[in-house]
Amino acid sequence: MVRQFYLENEKGQKYDLMDREKYCFLYEPSGLGYSYSTDYLLLGNTFIENIRTLEKGLINGSLVTRYYDNFKDFCDFVERSQKLKFAYIVPFEKKSPVTYYKDIKIASIEKTEKDKESGMLITPVTFDCLSLWYSRNDIIYTITKRDREIRWNFRWASRFTSYGSRNIVFNNQGHVEAPIIVEMDGYLINPCISVFSNGKELYSLKIPITLQAYEKLLYSSADNNSYLYKEETDGTLTKLFKNDYIDINKNNIFKLPQGISEVRLTANNEVLSAKLSILEQFKVV
Repeated sequence: MVRQFYLENEKGQKYDLMDREKYCFLYEPSGLGYSYSTDYLLLGNTFIENIRTLEKGLINGSLVTRYYDNFKDFCDFVERSQKLKFAYIVPFEKKSPVTYYKDIKIASIEKTEKDKESGMLITPVTFDCLSLWYSRNDIIYTITKRDREIRWNFRWASRFTSYGSRNIVFNNQGHVEAPIIVEMDGYLINPCISVFSNGKELYSLKIPITLQAYEKLLYSSADNNSYLYKEETDGTLTKLFKNDYIDINKNNIFKLPQGISEVRLTANNEVLSAKLSILEQFKVV
């Protein structure tokens, strides 16, 4: 298996970057790693690190296709998308392939003529990188009222602390802290999201509201997309990042530390249905 690339927009629509006949082939991509900008101070005869900043990345390459139509389709896909992700499927040898994403915006694209020898349209393209690489790990669980059974998937390195528990243990193997996205379904009284490590509470967000049946609590600590909403039954969103609902003296936008930690989804009554997504982030994959 070879590495694969594609673009994905906010609607889940994809544009393949491996097919030069139906789409475009991304040739010789570069900028998949990372770099730092570092300032040093001279102390005697030794340089001491002063400021070290991760630089914004650029992904460069050339789009190769046989048809002008495909080039036009690519440009239309990009310009009609509000948000874009660059997807990179890494064909690991010792484990299953993993798809990693970067949030991107197109920086530039040129328009050239077809190469006379190959008959191919070869077009330089550059993407601005707005995030680190990240993989999304989802877990969905439901406790039915009849048989009290928990159902979940195990596609990632997590586990429940015990059968019937709403406490999820996760090993963040990313290079930085991992944002989380939570959906908790009503009926719930005073829902709470907490993070523990080595038995110590790191963060806790308790919302003093009652969610009726079919209402939801929505929470995200993702960079540039953090939120806390109550979703009404008609889909209306009510912002809860207000003094009436949160303790302004606490860090209410929190992420999972590197290594093993535990996420607890609780309420004054039972949590019967919820979804937790963890975004592991990597500087290079």
